Amino acid sequence: MILIQTILAFFVVLGVLVVVHELGHYWVARLCGVKVLRFSVGMGKIVYSRRIGPDQTEWAISVLPLGGYVKMLDAREGDLSGLPPEDLKREFTRQTVWRRIAIVAAGPLANFLLAVLIFAGLYSYGIPEPTPKLRAVPEKTVAYESGLRGGELITAINGEPIQIWSDLRWKLLQLAVAKAPAQLDVLRPHPDAAEAVLQDAVILPMDSIVTEDLEGDFLGRLGLDLARPKAVLGKILPDGPAEQAGLREGDLVLSVNGTSISDGLAFVEVVRASPGVPLKISGLRGEQQEFNIIVTPQAHTQDGKTFGRILVEVPMMPEMIIASSPPLKAIGKAVKKTWDTSTLTLKMLGKMIIGEVSLKNITGPITIADYAGQTARIGLISFLSFIAFISISLGIMNLLPIPVLDGGHLLYYSLEVLTGRPVSERFGNIAQRAGLGILMALMGVAVFNDIVRLVS
Repeated sequence: MILIQTILAFFVVLGVLVVVHELGHYWVARLCGVKVLRFSVGMGKIVYSRRIGPDQTEWAISVLPLGGYVKMLDAREGDLSGLPPEDLKREFTRQTVWRRIAIVAAGPLANFLLAVLIFAGLYSYGIPEPTPKLRAVPEKTVAYESGLRGGELITAINGEPIQIWSDLRWKLLQLAVAKAPAQLDVLRPHPDAAEAVLQDAVILPMDSIVTEDLEGDFLGRLGLDLARPKAVLGKILPDGPAEQAGLREGDLVLSVNGTSISDGLAFVEVVRASPGVPLKISGLRGEQQEFNIIVTPQAHTQDGKTFGRILVEVPMMPEMIIASSPPLKAIGKAVKKTWDTSTLTLKMLGKMIIGEVSLKNITGPITIADYAGQTARIGLISFLSFIAFISISLGIMNLLPIPVLDGGHLLYYSLEVLTGRPVSERFGNIAQRAGLGILMALMGVAVFNDIVRLVS
């Protein structure tokens, strides 16, 4: 069932992105007066088609779902000597270079526009997300040495307001790539008044983050983690170690084997790491009644790994907030998000070219399908966000100056603007073959990385 969901989610993502990209080419071609012969979703043999409109454009579905194309009236693809003059005027190569640039650029721009619309809709609707509140900070980490201890609420980074945890992660990721320090504006718990807070500013150096850290949990490398609620026990499952030992729903766990427990996640981690090992659990029952109970987690093996469990629910949902914005502000945030994502992607590509970032970061259709399935199972908001990010990646990829891609054609037309004459047919053919080779090599690396991830 999960495999079917993953495949369906992948084809939904691919279908949306291909249709939007090709519609960009189609609409601008029509605006420029170019005759469109065919709009195909998919490549290869046509399995279904229908002709629509005054130009009788053929709208088609083709057998290979990985891509699509818009076929325009083009003298490079056949003899047009028998066409009437009014049709010849609508042939692609007879258009001005600026019109050809607009038509080619419209596909990637449509992908960026889709991302903006999705992000704007999500920002306007409101996204339930964890607040940027910190868990207890481990000693001997960058965050600890900077003065963070845990419990702080991050309100801004380098003067930019922060509302949700993903905003914090995104901003710190950008600064980590740029090796720039982060000034965190924080609200600290008051040491003497439970309901009061103190305003403070902390400088967090980012130069300790290396490229390999960006591929994993770089926040953990800094010592930052999302705050979780206290270790208050939920439902006690029958006939489990917790019930047999006498633990009750509502018990607050304060320590295990004399080691303080900061939150529910810490308690779960200790239990999972102790299969068959007696644990002395100390805590509070009610407001004042203390308890000390010995519990031995039962060993449970799953996927070749053995861990402990005591069959009790431990709520770990962090403090949440629904961050929404008025429509105009949402659009502004969406444009900024799309721009920031695009620039960060280009920076990472640049680091990949000079060897600072591993080629292992190149992903292909298998990984995209996997993430599509995962986000679809999480919920519509996650799935739409994933579509927006992949749409940006598709837009960036198509703008790369590689022949056979939109960026390669834009490079040809830019040279035509500079020199006043089109690129020679011989040069174009050689470049096309070279570009195809580069693209196939990149696809090979991407599929290889996908298979390695799948196996590992």
